[in-house]
Amino acid sequence: MIQRTLQSYLLRDAGYYPIVTLTGPRQSGKTTLARTAFPDYDYVNLEESESRMFAREDPKGFLKRYPGPIIIDEAQRVPDIFSYIQSSVDKDDASGRFILTGSHNFLLMEQISQTLAGRCSILNLLPFSRAELEVQKQEEPKTPPKIFSNQTTRLNKWEAVRTGFYPRIHDRRIPPEIWLSDYVRTYLERDVRSLSNIGELETFEQFLRLCAGRSGQILNFSALADDCGVSVDTAKRWISILKTSFIVFLLTPHYRNFNKRLTKSPKLYFYDSGLACFLIGIRNLKQLEIHPLRGPLFENYLVSEIMKAYIHHRLAAPIFFWRDRTGHEIDVIIEEGTELFPLEIKSGETISRNMLESLLWWCRQANRSPDSATLIYGGTDSQERHGIHIRPWFSI
Repeated sequence: MIQRTLQSYLLRDAGYYPIVTLTGPRQSGKTTLARTAFPDYDYVNLEESESRMFAREDPKGFLKRYPGPIIIDEAQRVPDIFSYIQSSVDKDDASGRFILTGSHNFLLMEQISQTLAGRCSILNLLPFSRAELEVQKQEEPKTPPKIFSNQTTRLNKWEAVRTGFYPRIHDRRIPPEIWLSDYVRTYLERDVRSLSNIGELETFEQFLRLCAGRSGQILNFSALADDCGVSVDTAKRWISILKTSFIVFLLTPHYRNFNKRLTKSPKLYFYDSGLACFLIGIRNLKQLEIHPLRGPLFENYLVSEIMKAYIHHRLAAPIFFWRDRTGHEIDVIIEEGTELFPLEIKSGETISRNMLESLLWWCRQANRSPDSATLIYGGTDSQERHGIHIRPWFSI
């Protein structure tokens, strides 16, 4: 099994809290991680109809059946169980008694906020990071550019973007176009129906594919709604569903007064670039290498890797983007305390002066030294130019 960065934090929090919740997208490896970290715990999966019926009809008897510490998988499937877990830990708040996992973050968090607040630690597990997949240590993120320190890879750049990092693809060596097809169907049929009253799944699937075509780009809700034939309110509600189920995330703009009007709309990213590629219709490496969206997909891959670096170290990701109305843009702004660190992402393999122009301009406007800036590009060398740190695509 590939060691997950989050495991040490999972074990740590189980020593602090009576309840630890592990959530994340379906098939990100939550059950495997929980059972590996706690091999002596009882285990029950509420996806199984017999266990779910027992927990619904007799929650006290269900919990009494497992007197020792227990992993309850897909706990949100039986919402009433949370109040009984609360009563149990109020009587005995020994650390690490319950490990709860779930894929429906909204349903899970709703129950936790209502019944388990203050008694529960919450951790999020995303698909593999590149560093995890290649068994490279990824240090806790520190002030950039130090988080961009890895210097080796055995992966092909575009193949990594296309394949993505869902564990089962790599564990079973399943072609991504096969596994992701089944994943999308499972997500639509099981998760979407349980999260929202969506009658036309075909329309929602079209919406999902339109979102993939906007990866790494400013999100215009009106244009997205028009393209899908739904209302703006529906588009916003469906984006919330995709966020809740860890399919997409939004990068908000960093507001800084440079005496210019700044863009206030967010940028849209998928947690897994392979899923975005599949939804766009990319089925092989050659298609991706010549695809008109390869630049935004490459950016999507790297921004999601930065997100994983923070989230898998149990940290809120302090990342934003910056863009003004005159066209100046910085792909990522990392905020550490009062310090801001600009980051540009370029898929090209040859470094040119124009790759650095946005960073140099921003540093002048912000009155910051160029050594606060980093360029991540599609090549393989690390160097400094004009004071800017230049790092290869696999450095995170």
